[in-house]
Amino acid sequence: MSMEHEQINDKTVALSIKAVKLTAHELAKAMKAFLKKAKEPKQKHGKQSLRSLTKQGASLADIEIPSDIGAFKRTARKHNIDFAVKRDDSVSPPNWVVFFKAKDSKALESAFNEYSKTVLKHKAKPSMLQKLEKFKELAKSLVPPTKNRDKGERDR
Repeated sequence: MSMEHEQINDKTVALSIKAVKLTAHELAKAMKAFLKKAKEPKQKHGKQSLRSLTKQGASLADIEIPSDIGAFKRTARKHNIDFAVKRDDSVSPPNWVVFFKAKDSKALESAFNEYSKTVLKHKAKPSMLQKLEKFKELAKSLVPPTKNRDKGERDR
């Protein structure tokens, strides 16, 4: 516990100033500039609002995703893409429009390829309920075996 407390108290700041004559006024001015720079919000990464994405100054591009936005979000986070998501309710079922920085186009292309592979893989497999229904129909179509009373064995 005391080791952590010492580490917290021992944090220092390195500040270099180029000046002919270092006065208290110059030092105060440099410290204010440093603190102002430290208070500035850092750029967000990953999923964010459309407003914060446009504030970053990059040009935006967009793509439309017809369904499962959760799988796309996981893939985009994996590829470190800054993106914003908007829901388009004009279509039933609703589509999703993903906005991203144009400079992230290469990363987005690889992320979108991976996303499309996961969606296609997921759609290729039938659900467990569909499999269960198929087996129920198969079980109904089977004729129950009858016993041969003479030998005690079942006929097929």
